[in-house]
Amino acid sequence: MKVYTGENIRNVALVGHGHAGKTSLVSAMLYTSGATQRLGRVDDGSATTDYDDEEIGRQMSISTGTAVVEWGKTKINILDTPGFNMFVHEAKMALPVVDAAIVVVDGVAGVEVVTQRVWNYCEEYNTPRLIVVSRMDRERADAARVLESVQTAFGRSVVPIELPIGAEKSLSGLIDLVRMRAYTYELGGNGKGKETEIPASLKDQAQEAHERLVELVAEGDDKLMEKFFEAGTLGEEDLVPALHNAIREDKIFPVIFSSGLGNIGADRVMDFIVDYTPAPSEHEWVQGEAAGGNGDAPKRHETDAEPVSLYVFKTVSDPFAGRISYFKVFSGVVKNEGTAQNFRTNTLEKLSHISVMQGKTALSVTELHAGDIGAVAKLKDTLTGDTLGDKSAPIQYPRVKLPEPAITFAIEPKSRADEDKLGPGLHKLMEEDAMLRFFRDPQTKEFLIAGTGQQHIEVTVSKLKKRYNTQVNLKAPKVPYRETIRGKADVQGRHKKQTGGHGQFGDCKIKMEPLPRGGDFEFVNDIFGGAIPKNFIPAVEKGIKDAAARGYLAGYPVVDFRVVLYDGSYHDVDSNDLSFQLAGRIAFRKAMEVAKPTLLEPIMNVEITVPDDFAGSIMGDLNSRRGRIQGMDNKAGNTVVKAEVPMAEMLTYGVELTSMTQGRGSFNMEMHHYDIVPGQLQEKIIEKAKRERGEQPEEEE
Repeated sequence: MKVYTGENIRNVALVGHGHAGKTSLVSAMLYTSGATQRLGRVDDGSATTDYDDEEIGRQMSISTGTAVVEWGKTKINILDTPGFNMFVHEAKMALPVVDAAIVVVDGVAGVEVVTQRVWNYCEEYNTPRLIVVSRMDRERADAARVLESVQTAFGRSVVPIELPIGAEKSLSGLIDLVRMRAYTYELGGNGKGKETEIPASLKDQAQEAHERLVELVAEGDDKLMEKFFEAGTLGEEDLVPALHNAIREDKIFPVIFSSGLGNIGADRVMDFIVDYTPAPSEHEWVQGEAAGGNGDAPKRHETDAEPVSLYVFKTVSDPFAGRISYFKVFSGVVKNEGTAQNFRTNTLEKLSHISVMQGKTALSVTELHAGDIGAVAKLKDTLTGDTLGDKSAPIQYPRVKLPEPAITFAIEPKSRADEDKLGPGLHKLMEEDAMLRFFRDPQTKEFLIAGTGQQHIEVTVSKLKKRYNTQVNLKAPKVPYRETIRGKADVQGRHKKQTGGHGQFGDCKIKMEPLPRGGDFEFVNDIFGGAIPKNFIPAVEKGIKDAAARGYLAGYPVVDFRVVLYDGSYHDVDSNDLSFQLAGRIAFRKAMEVAKPTLLEPIMNVEITVPDDFAGSIMGDLNSRRGRIQGMDNKAGNTVVKAEVPMAEMLTYGVELTSMTQGRGSFNMEMHHYDIVPGQLQEKIIEKAKRERGEQPEEEE
């Protein structure tokens, strides 16, 4: 592949709701530009950017795919991002490395819940946006209705710069409202429009839309406004650069129309990307962080003249090629077989066989200039979010901040062989999926896997089986209940055992009282006069701690209590550490009998985002889950509900929320505090726990 410099590069991410037509549009762009010999389709698994087995089987994008087209003298790097709730974090991770987002909207459905979410991501990163209304050849596709939907959601700065000719299966062309020319197509043809005059029946509508566009562009520039008032319009020579600047500065969000499957308008999409989206070299600078967090935060201009720096935005663990790192060159020139310092690990990496990725196919290049996107295999210590560059000019680009995973499952290997492969396999999958977590619960001792939703976890389990031949079972995780006390106790723990030779003797008196929530455990030594020798006092504390870890009511750890050791006795010959540990355990159990033990459950802070229509049913459902509503917000047609809900009621919430909202709701949650379990539930939990673990035999006194 040819080498391009920054002014001739465009980096765009296709973002939007699932099944809006993003991958089909990429396939049409690749075919129309000559990058592929056939028009790839999602439904037969031939789409270039959906090449993973899971994506082909499920007919949906799961991770960001990359593609490249050469259009005229310009190279367009395309990032095709997923649009389903559970994988939309991939879109957010793509935005820091692109210069514009192509927001793809379904020609029938209009703005959907993920459209709104990715729009908010673009606002967070100040990413210029071009809106493509796709699938315009479908039954019930309606340009006027979709325009109204987009303008209602995103404001008056949304303006069409194209109009479709015909509708549904009669879609035959597009009108360019900037140059006031029409382009006609054959449905399913080669994708290259034939320039012609605007049809007479649409001339008035096109002229009216052109004037609205000119007026909106002129509004943002005083000189253009003067020109507009003098001439009553603006010529193409003024309108094109002014529109380019307005898009770059997020003042205007233009709308164009297409059909990916019908291959109508892909050439116009590429023309508009080249003409109107900013080149990397147009950025004033890219803001970094000081490497190691010390000193002033450096900035880099996206030019070849600055020291080399590149940011890794995606990692793929390929069973054959190893780890493949996708990166953007933010400054300097990256040369094949060169080296770069990883500023997180302070290790030197060799950049062997740099390439650009056409789906899963690597196209070799000799070098990549500032602003370009590429990939390299087999970096030793580099992961997603790392910055590499010239050792003498350290910089770190900010990592993308992602929410915590929303759902957790317990994961069990099916066999001993699977157990050996589970950890390594999951850690490789975690390298390429920033929202995946794998850890062991220190309390329940279960291995847990956490992700954005049930489908996310199911995809991970499927990858484990296909890539690493590892089979597992999933089940709901155990709720990490705890136990505590609500009353006080004053008891004696005495352990005495006499056999042949030395016996065992330990005797302690303790007072137990509750601590505030979060107080954990406090041990106070209040022994005077040597009732218990100093060297045995830690043994009493250890015995109490061991007993507290085993629990009293249902085997859950006891927390938030204070023990005061104030008296006891010992035997010169028979007393030892073990005897006082056992005395401490006995004292603990006796104290628990009278100190009003109770169960605690984890309460989660939950934030749920749903379309306004579903707010009522969501509130009712939360109340049925013992939730306490903390507040509500409204954001562009969506209601955000904040609540505190017991973890036990949220274990299967992801699946149920999807069902309640037809897949349009999302939620995240994090641990907030522990609270007492209502009495009627305590007995059930205690009985179930006893059945599962069996009663532990009591130690003899």
